[in-house]
Amino acid sequence: MTKDKIIAAALSLFAKNGYEGTSLTDIAKAVGIQKPSIYNHFKSKDEIFITIYENILWLHVQQVEKLIQDIKDLHAKEQLFQILNLTFQYYIDFEEQSTFLKRSVFFSPDHIKEQLLKQFMAAEDAMTAILRTIINKGIESGEIRKGNLDDFIMSYYCLLDGIFIELSYYGVEKMKPRILNIWNNFWYGVKND
Repeated sequence: MTKDKIIAAALSLFAKNGYEGTSLTDIAKAVGIQKPSIYNHFKSKDEIFITIYENILWLHVQQVEKLIQDIKDLHAKEQLFQILNLTFQYYIDFEEQSTFLKRSVFFSPDHIKEQLLKQFMAAEDAMTAILRTIINKGIESGEIRKGNLDDFIMSYYCLLDGIFIELSYYGVEKMKPRILNIWNNFWYGVKND
């Protein structure tokens, strides 16, 4: 239980203050324990940070995997659109996690940057496998035009990443009505005429 409290407190502090602006003393104080008690659960601040980062990445992958089980019989267009909507909603529903992720991506601590990148690539590989299956199915059915599968996947990632950034600038209320237009423009580029 204390380990979960440490993670929750650290997530809030890292999201608000960044890695450099958060100390183990701050985390311990937020949990209501003494700093040495943290070492019963984590070796270092780095381990806490990496654990949170990994949890956030894999929570999203797990949500997408669950979604795909529920919509596996839909066309590729609808599956991709549902993933986009789920991702957008994830950024809204898990605001602290999203803020933490933004800080981690743009201001990752140099000494653990390689570990974070390794975790990111592992999660992306899992997402890529999902997208590869959907897009390949769409190409085979004639729903998506023939083309380089990896290019389609990278374009889709750019779509998701763009929404991630735009949400930071414009907020939920301005972005919600834009999602369908963004999607329609993306789909226009990949659909088979």
